[in-house]
Amino acid sequence: MMGIKTWIDAARLRTLPLSVSGIIVGTTIAVHQGYFSVVIFSLALGTTLGLQILSNFANDYGDGVKGTDNEDRIGPARALQSGMITQKEMKLGIVVTAILTLFMAVLLIYSAFGEEHFWYAILFFLLGIAAIVAAIKYTIGDNAYGYRGLGDVFVFIFFGLVAVLGTYFLYAREMYWVALLPAAAIGMLSAGVLNLNNMRDRISDEKSGKITLVVKMGEKRSKNYHYILILGSIFFLVIYSVLTAKELNNFIYLIAFIPLVLHLKRVDQNTEPKDLDPELKVLALSTFAVAALFGIGLLI
Repeated sequence: MMGIKTWIDAARLRTLPLSVSGIIVGTTIAVHQGYFSVVIFSLALGTTLGLQILSNFANDYGDGVKGTDNEDRIGPARALQSGMITQKEMKLGIVVTAILTLFMAVLLIYSAFGEEHFWYAILFFLLGIAAIVAAIKYTIGDNAYGYRGLGDVFVFIFFGLVAVLGTYFLYAREMYWVALLPAAAIGMLSAGVLNLNNMRDRISDEKSGKITLVVKMGEKRSKNYHYILILGSIFFLVIYSVLTAKELNNFIYLIAFIPLVLHLKRVDQNTEPKDLDPELKVLALSTFAVAALFGIGLLI
C-alpha cells in the first residue's frame, strides 16, 4: 500500500487539473460549434493525464540524478530525493507510463481520423511522439531544455496551443484560428505555474546549475514576467469573447480571475520563496476553474 501511495505522490496529483484545462477549452469550443465525441474526449483526457504524469516522473528522475533536488530545495520532497523510489524503479515507471500514453494516443488518433484521414493521423502521431519526448527531455539528459531556460516555451506550446487547437481539430478535422486566443491564454496560465515553481526554487536551482528562465531574469523581472502571463491570459480570453460571444454568460469565466488577481498581489508582496509554494495550488486550480467556467459559458 505504501508503494502505491509513493507512486501517487510522485505523480503529483495537484498538477493534473492544470493539464486537462486545454482539453476542456478545446472540447467546449468544438461542442459550441456542433462537434463532440465521448470516445475522443475520454481518450484525450487519458492521453493528457498520461503526458503530465510522465513529465512529473521524468522531472523527479532528472532533477534527482543531477542533484538539483537536494536539502536546499523548498518544495515537497521528491520520490527519488527521499529514497522512496530508486533510480531503476523510476526509469521503469517512466518507460511504462510512456508506453501506456502512446497507446492511448494511438487509440485517440484512430478514433478521430480512422483510415480516411491518413495524413492527419500521421501528423498527430508525430505530435504525440514530440509531446512524449518533450515530457522526458525537460530535465533528463545532458541537453535537458528545462536547464536552459526553455521550459516555459514548451509548456506554452503543448499545454496551450497544442492542447486547445489540437483537441478542437480532433473533433472538427479543420482548424479554427480564432481559438488561438484561448489557446494562448491557457498556455500563458500554464507557463505561469512553471514560472511560479521556478521562482520558489530560484536560489537552489542557481546553486545546482539549473538555469531556468527565472534564474536568467532574476527575482524582480521574473515577477514582472509573471504579471504579464496572468494579465495577458485575461486579455486574450476577453478578446476571444468579444469577437465570438452572443450573450453575457460567455464572460462568466472572469469570476475565476478574482483569486488570480489576489494571487498577483501576494506574489508582488512576497519576500520569502517558500511562501510561494501554496500559490502553486491557487494558480493551478484557478486555471482549471477558468477553463471550466469558460466551457460552461459556451454551453449554457
